[in-house]
Amino acid sequence: MTDTLTLIRLLQLASPALPVGAYTYSQGLEWAVESGVVCNEQSAHDWLFGLLQHAVGLLEAPLFACLYRAWMDGNDDGVWQLNAEFLASRETSELRAETVQMGYSLRRLAGELADCDLEPFFSRMEETAFPTVWTAMAAVWKIPITEALCAYLFNWCENQIMAAVKLVPLGQSAGQRLLQSLGERIPEVADRALKLPEESWSNFAPGLAIAGSRHESQYSRLFRS
Repeated sequence: MTDTLTLIRLLQLASPALPVGAYTYSQGLEWAVESGVVCNEQSAHDWLFGLLQHAVGLLEAPLFACLYRAWMDGNDDGVWQLNAEFLASRETSELRAETVQMGYSLRRLAGELADCDLEPFFSRMEETAFPTVWTAMAAVWKIPITEALCAYLFNWCENQIMAAVKLVPLGQSAGQRLLQSLGERIPEVADRALKLPEESWSNFAPGLAIAGSRHESQYSRLFRS
């Protein structure tokens, strides 16, 4: 695969048009807005930056890197273990349902693409988390690990900012300022994640856990998490 085609495949994976339903989830942000914790551009930035640095940066990102390496090494047992760890790390039923649903949708898409049918492997897994399938496709398409992780983190930021634009609400320019600011942090978060040993992983983010739990019983909701 040429470098240009590899870039195109990466853009395809990171596109908001990827049919996995990411736009239907806010990961607790909807409750944060409802409660007044997030009420403007600055508070939205603080909320999302905190999640990028901690909940995502200290667990999801390093686990993503290990999943990618396991796929590239043909380490099936490693993939299964990391998939189970990520599912177990989801602190609310909505967060767990989110990654399972998105993983399932991406599995179906992979099966419909000519060069990316992974179903023979996934058929042995009862549930697949979204990053498990995402890294598998990145490995098949030989997308370099650093670029893959940065794109995955950018996609997370973009989805969360799109939710904030709708919920706060914020204007499109405010959304772009947020994306620019958070995007500047992504290389640092990715670099740390690629080097972080597993004993230093942490999903300690009580604000996210509370927001996700409260969202499950929130009266009026636009989002599924």
